[in-house]
Order: sequence, then C-alpha cells, then structure tokens
Amino acid sequence: MKILNLYCCLGGNRYKWDEINNNLEITAVEIDPEAARLYKQRFPKDNVIIDDAHNFLLENYKFFDFIWSSPPCPSHSKARYWGSKGNICKPIYPEMNLYQEIIFLNNYFKGKFCVENVVPYYKPLISAQKRGRHLYWTNFYLPNILSNRDDVAIKRGKNELKNLCKFHNFDFTKYKGKQRIDKLARNLVDFEAGKTILEIAIGIIKQNNTKQTILNF
Repeated sequence: MKILNLYCCLGGNRYKWDEINNNLEITAVEIDPEAARLYKQRFPKDNVIIDDAHNFLLENYKFFDFIWSSPPCPSHSKARYWGSKGNICKPIYPEMNLYQEIIFLNNYFKGKFCVENVVPYYKPLISAQKRGRHLYWTNFYLPNILSNRDDVAIKRGKNELKNLCKFHNFDFTKYKGKQRIDKLARNLVDFEAGKTILEIAIGIIKQNNTKQTILNF
C-alpha cells in the first residue's frame, strides 16, 4: 500500500502506522529541511522529500492509495485570530490551500484521504468531522473513537514543552530550525488518532465496499 504523508513535519500522525502494517510504502513531504531531517531519523524507511507539499500533491496524487495532508494552520487558528484582535500580530488572509486540497482530493483522487487542520475561528467553508482539537475532512466516516487525549493532556504553562514531549514521545529540543518549538509541538496530530484513521481507511480499502467502488469510476 502506497501512502503520501503531506506537510509531514515530525510525523505525529505517522508515529504508530507501523503497528498497523510494517510494510507500508510511505512518501513524506516537508518543506522545512530541519523537520524533514528529524522525520527521517524517526522513520528511516520512509522516502522523505523536501518540497512544497501543495504542488507535490497536484503532480503525484495518482500514485498513492491513501493520502494524509495537514496544511499549515496558523492563518485559520483561533489563537492567531485573537492575537490579531489584541494587536499582538497583524490580521492575515486565511490560507486557501486547505480548501483547494479538500475539493481536489474529493473530486479527483480515487483512494482514501484525510485532510487535517485546527478548529478555525470562522465557520468551516466545507463541513468536517470534529474530533478533539482537530477537524478532519475525509471521504470515509470516522467513528467517535478518536479520543480527546490532546485536549486533556496539553495544557499551557511552564511545563508545557515537557508535557508535549511526553505526550508525543519525542524530544522537541532536538529541533534546531526556524520554527518555534512550542508551536511545532502543539500542532502535531495525536498519534493515536493518526493510527485509528489509517486503520479505518485500510479496512475500507480491503473491503472494497460500495463507496470505494463508486470512487473508482
């Protein structure tokens, strides 16, 4: 099974995928060289490509069975929105790559996909499935078994980074790039959710159910 992991960062969503199947053929795309380096250390079997994930998707989507995409979330986040209201940062346009990818995958991609992002400060332009702190746009249903583990475990404060390292089972101080470490850590997907979502997608693909058959036409 060929999987495309876009905007892979440090692989929060990918962390437990080998527990499902350790023979997955995974291509990961990340534009931040330092994040890509650390991802490769964590998952040496994956093919890691330093590139623009948005363009890579358009040019390569046909070669994969399952696609996960986590486009950058700051322009959609409530935190940045309230920061702009408080003159901490400037207002910016929401980045529309998120919705471009959802529309594109839903109409062109024949496999299963998951696009993940934060719960935004506005009403989502395309309806999604909300689980915990995240929204998921998929072409299959996600049951309510995705936990709110991250809601409970991640709390702001002096021990936030320590708690995030424990929560994600990764030492974020290894990152020496340009992004803020705390922001990088907070944006990672809960690996239990990532595992559950892939398990469901693989199960549907194997069953070759009615919805998958329809997508193949």
